[in-house]
Amino acid sequence: MRKLALITGASAGIGQAFAEHYAAQGFDVALVARRGDRLAEISADLKSRFDIETLIVVSDLSDPDAPERILEDLSGAGRHVDVLINNAGFGLPGVFAETRWEDQRNFIQLMFTAPLELCHRLLPGMIERGYGRIINVASLVSFLPGGVGHTLYGPVKSGLMRFSESLNAETEGTGVHVTALCPGLTFSEFHDVNGQRARVSKTPGLMWQTADRVVELGTRAVEKNRPVIVAGVVNKCLAVLGQVLPGGIARSLMKAQSADSKGEGDA
Repeated sequence: MRKLALITGASAGIGQAFAEHYAAQGFDVALVARRGDRLAEISADLKSRFDIETLIVVSDLSDPDAPERILEDLSGAGRHVDVLINNAGFGLPGVFAETRWEDQRNFIQLMFTAPLELCHRLLPGMIERGYGRIINVASLVSFLPGGVGHTLYGPVKSGLMRFSESLNAETEGTGVHVTALCPGLTFSEFHDVNGQRARVSKTPGLMWQTADRVVELGTRAVEKNRPVIVAGVVNKCLAVLGQVLPGGIARSLMKAQSADSKGEGDA
């Protein structure tokens, strides 16, 4: 039986690119997202192009019961997960005090709690079988000070990156590789969904990457068992600056960058 890659947020962008990558490598893929019609289209395409099996799981990861149900569906189909790609995500515009707590709670559940739960549920089996690959899609903002708007995006992505580092250390020598993938601006539907297309389109072209390139760098890094990979030379430079600049200067730059974008945010 072929190995199975489970990909959340698989209906577009980086998630779809991950599905195509692993299908091309001969993996079966389990596609998770809220848009069942879109998953059906991608599933049919992957089957016809790569002659692999696909499993569709329509699920909203902001539901606390979603991770358990997803894995029950796969277990019921007689499958275990060899590769986990925690990619599902969204942005929550607005400054913290002006948003609904219910929305922030759902954000934390989908962006942080669900990925951790999936890792926790899948790790024992991966370790027992002596093989596993986990990529947690974090962000360049993991390295930068907080700005105005999308208040929890940076903290959550930073937490996901640090968690991946810890998990990478804890699984050393087990055959399980864990990597936090930190892309910057990536061509996808993310900015359209969050109403940021007009703003981010002003960003110079050298700041952008394709989803395929991000996936290429991420999968290469996880095979080498690198705990963190920043995708792209420009993004690597920005990450280093975020680490070496004095805190006051870095925070001032972030405030200046976000002063005219209250209620918006970065990718």
